[in-house]
Amino acid sequence: MTVIYCSRCLMPSTRPRIRFTDGVCNACLFAEEQRHVDWEARRQEFGRVVESHGAHGAYDCVVPLSGGKDSATIAHRLKHEFGLNPLGVCYGQLLWTDVGRRNFERVCRSGIDIHYWRVNQEVSRQLARRFFIERGHPKNAYAAAVNAVPLITAVQFNIPLVFYAEHGESAYGGLVLDKESQRTRNLTEVLEHQVGDDARNWARDGITERDLFPYIYPDKTDIERVGVKAFYWSYFFKWDIYQNAQYAREKMGFETAYDGMTHGHPLPDWWGRSDGSFEGFDSIDDQIDTLDFYMCYPKFLFGRSTRMASRLIQGGHMTREQGLQLVKQYDGEFPRTYLPEILDYLGMNERELRATIDLHRNDELWKNEGNGWEPRYKP
Repeated sequence: MTVIYCSRCLMPSTRPRIRFTDGVCNACLFAEEQRHVDWEARRQEFGRVVESHGAHGAYDCVVPLSGGKDSATIAHRLKHEFGLNPLGVCYGQLLWTDVGRRNFERVCRSGIDIHYWRVNQEVSRQLARRFFIERGHPKNAYAAAVNAVPLITAVQFNIPLVFYAEHGESAYGGLVLDKESQRTRNLTEVLEHQVGDDARNWARDGITERDLFPYIYPDKTDIERVGVKAFYWSYFFKWDIYQNAQYAREKMGFETAYDGMTHGHPLPDWWGRSDGSFEGFDSIDDQIDTLDFYMCYPKFLFGRSTRMASRLIQGGHMTREQGLQLVKQYDGEFPRTYLPEILDYLGMNERELRATIDLHRNDELWKNEGNGWEPRYKP
């Protein structure tokens, strides 16, 4: 295996489905394209979409709402900038962090109705353990649910318009089916790229298909009956996770994960920091996120810092050299902050957890010559 790193950001060619052109990843090429978009025309197109697909009842649209900065920003803007009445749909985190709960409460107090799914926690826990062991992805089932429950709710409440956040395959490097998939959500693409398979296949080990209802898309006939159509917010409005973090902080008082450390780099104090990263404003709602992000390191040779630095470089908020120094300092940091809670949730001890991590370690990317695991490639 030969690994190359993007010459503009820091993402390696080991990221699933990423494409490179002359040494530049397709996420960086997409970011360049976005600088030439007529965003005023897109904003007008957004107005036409709302007018033609708007609801016939109390709510104008459904917004998947994790409680994090991105979905909170979308819901808040829909309500307070555009005067719409969105229904926020939240599939609760596996293990809420304290800061995540407080931020979610801030969203609840911002004038938005929220439909909260608190599903069978034993099934949720079993699936997290199963997919950590089998796939090295403890939030695999969660990924299915956060995609399914907004559509289930849209059908149940007869709301035909849904706004998801960003098209990840375009924004972060992946396989883009066609240009329309950057605007309108393709359900098949989501199943293949984010979930991996149909959740009906998970009915075993005491878990029934009825238990899996929150993880399964509504029937196509029900979606068509209501006329549900899902769009990406990022198609209509420039997507920038850093600006979303600033918006959520300024408009709703969002907190970050802050451990009191001094960065030693020219980073704003309010950024905070999470395990494996140099910032604490992205994906800070779930304790298990620290493990889920960490798993990209043994599997694909990039950690949370590479992920975040690349996105901030693409957004023009950081240089590649700044990002590289942060990656060297924090990428691959073991997730210790919530380790006792994670072990308890997964029903493991640390030895078993580390053995599972190594089970998913790609030996084409790693070597162990007696002094522990070392990456075969570095940016």
